[in-house]
Amino acid sequence: MEFGPHLMLAMLEGLVQASVLTLTALGLSLVFGVMRVVNVAHGEFYMLGAVLAWWVTTMLGGNPAIGFVVALVVAPLLVGLMAAAADWLVLRRVEYDPERTIVATIGLLYIIQQVTLMTYGPDAHPVTPPFNTRLALPWYEFTDQGFQIYWPWGLSITSYKLFVIAAAIVTCLGLWLLMARSKIGLILRATQLDSETAQAFGIPVERVFALVFGMGAALAALGAVLVVPIQQAHYLMGGDPLLLSFIVVIIGGLGSLRGTVVAAILIGMSDGIISVFFTPTLAKMLATLLVAMVLVYRPQGLFGAKPA
Repeated sequence: MEFGPHLMLAMLEGLVQASVLTLTALGLSLVFGVMRVVNVAHGEFYMLGAVLAWWVTTMLGGNPAIGFVVALVVAPLLVGLMAAAADWLVLRRVEYDPERTIVATIGLLYIIQQVTLMTYGPDAHPVTPPFNTRLALPWYEFTDQGFQIYWPWGLSITSYKLFVIAAAIVTCLGLWLLMARSKIGLILRATQLDSETAQAFGIPVERVFALVFGMGAALAALGAVLVVPIQQAHYLMGGDPLLLSFIVVIIGGLGSLRGTVVAAILIGMSDGIISVFFTPTLAKMLATLLVAMVLVYRPQGLFGAKPA
């Protein structure tokens, strides 16, 4: 395959990775933006989404599409409820203090990971995609006869990967509508700006925090459900998404949902392309270097507000 079609294929693979990363990083950014706490256990909620998706599809059996649709609803909902319960049982007890919250979520990380290991086991398990038709992609060239379209061998993508991209776009639009056009979004934005004033006006801030923590975990779980038919569910799969999500949130700007989306596309696309042409390790190294440059030259991130 020539370089042009090969680059196009790498970009499509990067876009799939960027779509999943966007959902995961949006959950982390939402939690920090409203609650001002760093959730170190975010990657384990991602892992729980994948494991629960495997459990649901295995339990239902039969048509893979039915099991996947049920998992797409049930897994994020269950993970969101678990996260809300963790907020009520743990984070509220430490009064959302930033330092103690980091320690508490590290504890949650190991608890979730080890409980999953004891119940789910150490092996990786696949989830059958609901549909997986391979679609050939065209390329073009200019010849003596003019502009021509042809179909290079090996230039293709599956219908499921296109679905992952579309599902991420729809979810991002839904989250934007929720934040910008709904009463819940108004309450979340008010709590983000000044939680004490919001509480003085009758907003139940602790319930809002539980809702936000659950929403953040549910977004991560949704990304995991979408990616698990491409990868496999494993109890250690939360590490890389957590690292990349922190990179995205720092580059985009702490608490900035718009910056998170832009940075996730940038990091996801570059990670996918560099991984195809070089190695995944080099992609992680360049992403870390980019974070260092952002911290030095623009500490607030690409879209973060400058401190007053």
